[in-house]
Amino acid sequence: RFTLKAGEVLSNSRTVADHLATLLAGRTRETFVVLFLNGRNALIASEVLFEGTLTQAVVFPREIVKYALLKDAAAVILAHNHPSGEIKPSKDDQAITRKIKQACETVDIRLLDHVIIARGEYFSFADRGYPRGRVHSSSELYSPRVTIRY
Repeated sequence: RFTLKAGEVLSNSRTVADHLATLLAGRTRETFVVLFLNGRNALIASEVLFEGTLTQAVVFPREIVKYALLKDAAAVILAHNHPSGEIKPSKDDQAITRKIKQACETVDIRLLDHVIIARGEYFSFADRGYPRGRVHSSSELYSPRVTIRY
């Protein structure tokens, strides 16, 4: 169950992680969620788009773009769980984030973050500056004018 209501402004990764913790806690399959935001980073909707196995979920960037366009989203935040408990993003996590970012850019949708939830903790791509290693404050990246830089 999602905890944020439509219209609430998302300004940092902790808010996103808290929003998703209840939904993703205890799931035994990888579950991939997309948060759709307007131009002010206010939540339009949160949707579970893909579910997979214990170790992976098949994610289709075109489906994310399709849903974002249908919802008139100006930005998206990606999130998924790691049922294994490993909080660190895998190479596949990094690769799909880049693919989704590229797909979103073609239609002027900003990718603000990709959050991984595991064992009550979270990893934020935006906070860690993945993959270039530059550490950001999530409040800087969640600004309506800024996106993840790859």
